[in-house]
Amino acid sequence: MKRELKKIPKFRNEDKERAFWSKHDATEYIDWDQAEQMDFPDLKPSVKSISIRLPQSLLNDLKTLANKKDVPYQSLMKMYLASKVSEEMTPYKK
Repeated sequence: MKRELKKIPKFRNEDKERAFWSKHDATEYIDWDQAEQMDFPDLKPSVKSISIRLPQSLLNDLKTLANKKDVPYQSLMKMYLASKVSEEMTPYKK
């Protein structure tokens, strides 16, 4: 037997919607069995600029490696950070 879903209210703004979903269970409003996988190929993740202090020798090594791999050094730093963070997060994703 299929259960009756509640109607999702209209929200005046994103803050109101965020507040609503923080206090309500989406399974009462959405039939997740009907959900479909979506791809958003042009969606770019939001980024935040930061400053970081590094020893000059580490920065020089990063730039040397980046040059050998033919990638910008900041891109190489992001790749290394993403890889290590993913590795460290694995035990917590249970």
